[in-house]
Amino acid sequence: MAKLQITLVRSLIGRPENQRTTVKTLGLRKINQTVTHEDNAAIRGMINQVTHLVKVEEQN
Repeated sequence: MAKLQITLVRSLIGRPENQRTTVKTLGLRKINQTVTHEDNAAIRGMINQVTHLVKVEEQN
């Protein structure tokens, strides 16, 4: 199964609480921090909520 590399590229300052919670749940705390997750529907749904804050790359 593919893996996704997710990087926080925008600040959470001034963002709604639900977006902050979603980013925290993904495991991101600081700008330019990168985490790796398995590609599944739950992770894709979280990414869709905060697409304007994160950069997503697929790993093989």
